[in-house]
Amino acid sequence: MAATAIPIDTLPSINPATGQVLAHFEKTPPERVARAVLLARAAQKQWAKVPIRERCRRLRALRERMMGSRDELADTVVNETGKPRVEALFADLFVALDAAKYWSRNAAAALRTERVPHHSLAAKTKSGSLVYEPLGVIGIISSWNYPLAIPVSQIIPAVVAGNAVVCKSSDFTPKCGMLIERLFREAGFPQDLVAVVQGGAEVGQAVVEAAPDKVVFTGSVATGRRVAEACARKLIPTVLELGGKDAMIVLADADLQTTSSAAVWGSYTNCGQVCLSVERLLVEESVSQRFAELCAEKTKKLRLGPGNDSATDVGPLIRPQHVQRLMDLVEDARERGARVLCGGHPRPDLGPSFFEPTVIVNVDSNARLSQEETFGPILAMQTVKNADEAVRLANDSPFALAASVWTADKKKGEAIARQLRVGAVMVNDAISYFGIAEAPHGGCGASGWGRTHARAGLLEMVHRKYIDLDRLPRKEKPWWYRYGGELERAADAFLRFEFSGGIGAKLRNARGALKTLFRDHGL
Repeated sequence: MAATAIPIDTLPSINPATGQVLAHFEKTPPERVARAVLLARAAQKQWAKVPIRERCRRLRALRERMMGSRDELADTVVNETGKPRVEALFADLFVALDAAKYWSRNAAAALRTERVPHHSLAAKTKSGSLVYEPLGVIGIISSWNYPLAIPVSQIIPAVVAGNAVVCKSSDFTPKCGMLIERLFREAGFPQDLVAVVQGGAEVGQAVVEAAPDKVVFTGSVATGRRVAEACARKLIPTVLELGGKDAMIVLADADLQTTSSAAVWGSYTNCGQVCLSVERLLVEESVSQRFAELCAEKTKKLRLGPGNDSATDVGPLIRPQHVQRLMDLVEDARERGARVLCGGHPRPDLGPSFFEPTVIVNVDSNARLSQEETFGPILAMQTVKNADEAVRLANDSPFALAASVWTADKKKGEAIARQLRVGAVMVNDAISYFGIAEAPHGGCGASGWGRTHARAGLLEMVHRKYIDLDRLPRKEKPWWYRYGGELERAADAFLRFEFSGGIGAKLRNARGALKTLFRDHGL
C-alpha cells in the first residue's frame, strides 16, 4: 500500500518525548496574513464600541470555556511540549485562567479616565484628563515553551482594552494555536477579532509586513532583533521578551534545604526551557560545598521521562538538536575547569530529546554556560566570597530579566534586590512571580523592552490621550499675539512670581505678573 502523502503546506504536531508526529495542521500562507489583519481591523472598529463591562463578561465566558476544556488543553500542551502534566496545569492553565479572571474584574478600573491635576498657576484655568483608547490590531508572535500561558495572557489584555489580535503561535505547537482561536470563538468573541496564524519565520515576517499597530514578541535575542528592525522600518512599536540568564544569589544564612530544592526546581522545571530559569547560581563560599552536595543529591532523585507519565519530574527538550547544544555547553565549561557532579549526558534510551538534569560547579564566568542562555536542565554554580561579589557577577550579563535572593534576613534580601539590574527580583522564591497577575513581566538589555502582565502590560495595549478643557473659553490667552516690550516685562515678572523663592519676591512681582492676564492684545 502506498504511503499517504503529506501536503507540504502543513505543520507537524510532534511529541518531543518520542519524535512521533501526532497530527498535521494547515500552514497559513504568508499572503493570507495581510487579509487576517485587514479582517481583524474591521472587527476591531465594532469591538471598540462595545462597553468595557461587556468585554469583561466575554472574558468570564472565556474562563469557563478554558475550565471546561482543561483536560484537552493540558493533554495538548503535554503532547506538543513534552512537559509533565502537572506543569501544564500549574503553569500554562493556571496563568491563562488567572489572566481571564483578573482582567474580567479589574480592566474597567484600570482603564477608567483619570483626572490630571495641574500644579502650575498658568494652567489652573484648565481641566485635564487622561483617556485610554485601543491601538487597533495587536500582532503577537509567541513561543512554544508555554504555548497557552504566554499567548493567552497577552491576548486577554489586548482584547479587553478594545483591540483585535492576530497571533502567530509557534510552529512547534500548532494544535495549541488552533485551540486558542477556538476558545475565543466559542466564548462569544466576534468573528476575526482573535485570529491565529500558523507557520514559521515567514509567517512572523508577514505579520510585521501587514503593519499591525503594535507587535508583541516572545523568543530569542536573534529573532527579536530581526523583529525589532523590521518593525522599526515601519515605525511599529514593540514589546520584546527575549529571554534571560537569571541569577540566584544564595547567602550563607539561607535555609539550605529549602533553597537547594528551589534551585533544583528553578533550574529544571519545563526541562529548563524557561526564560526565568535559574541559570547562574551564585553561592557564598562558606556554604557552597554543602549546597552543591544537596543539589546533586536531589537532582539524582528526579525521574526523567515523558510528560504523560504522572511519575515524571523532568521531561524532554523540545527537539533533538537542542541536546547537542547542551552537550557543547557542558564540554566548554569542563575545558575551563568546571566539574560535573551529576548528569551531563543525553539519554537516547528514553527518546531523541532527553538530556539528564545536570549539576556543574566551579563554572568560569567566561564559559559559554555563564554567558549564553542555556534553556536546558543545567544547574551551573559559582562560588562567591560575599554578597557584593554575587551582585557584581549577577549584573555582569547582557541579559536582565529576573533574579532571586535567598537569605534569612528579609531586609538584607530587599537591599540586595534593589542593587540588581533586572525587571523583577524574588526574595526566597523564584520564577513564580510570572503567575502573579499584578506583577509586570519584562526586562532590559538583551532581555528586551516593554512589559506584559499587570497594569503595565495592559497599558502597552492602549493609546494614552490627554484631553484639556479650558474653563475660560472666551478669554484670549496671555501668551498669544501681539508681542512687545510690555509683554516681555510682564512675562519676566510672572517667572519671578512663579519660581522665585520666598513670599517677599512673590509679592513684589505679583502686580507685574497680573499684567499677563489683563492686557489688550491689539488684534
